[in-house]
This record gives sequence, structure tokens and C-alpha cells, in this order.
Amino acid sequence: MLKELLVTLAQGLVENKDAVTVMVDEPNAEGTTVYHLAVAEDDMGRVIGKQGRIAKALRVVMRAAAVRVGEKVMVEID
Repeated sequence: MLKELLVTLAQGLVENKDAVTVMVDEPNAEGTTVYHLAVAEDDMGRVIGKQGRIAKALRVVMRAAAVRVGEKVMVEID
């Protein structure tokens, strides 16, 4: 569910929607699951935003959604 949410949010931001991919790592020792978001090189600025504001907002939304399902997540933009 969280992976689909991240893909949907990212596809709404970028031009090249087919290049959006999300890799999910297994939970680490603290129980945190890491989501790796990859987008096209041209769309990187759209996902990060000025001073990282959009990237921060993506992380906040993902953390809020994860709390609702009892998980801990971290989003990395590759």
C-alpha cells in the first residue's frame, strides 16, 4: 500500500511517469523500511523541489501513512 502511494505521488510530480520506480528494502534492526524512489534525471529537480521542500513533504506524507498502518518508513530519492 505504501509503495503504491509513493509511486502515485511521484508520478503526479514528474513529466516522465514511466521512469518512476520504487525499490523497497527489508525492515532493518530498528524496524524501519527504506523506500528508494528513482525518477528520470530530468525530473529530479521536480521531485526534490526548491531547498528540498517537495522531498520533505513526500517524506512527511509517507511517514504519516506509515503510522496509520503501524510501520516506520524512510524515503530516499536516488
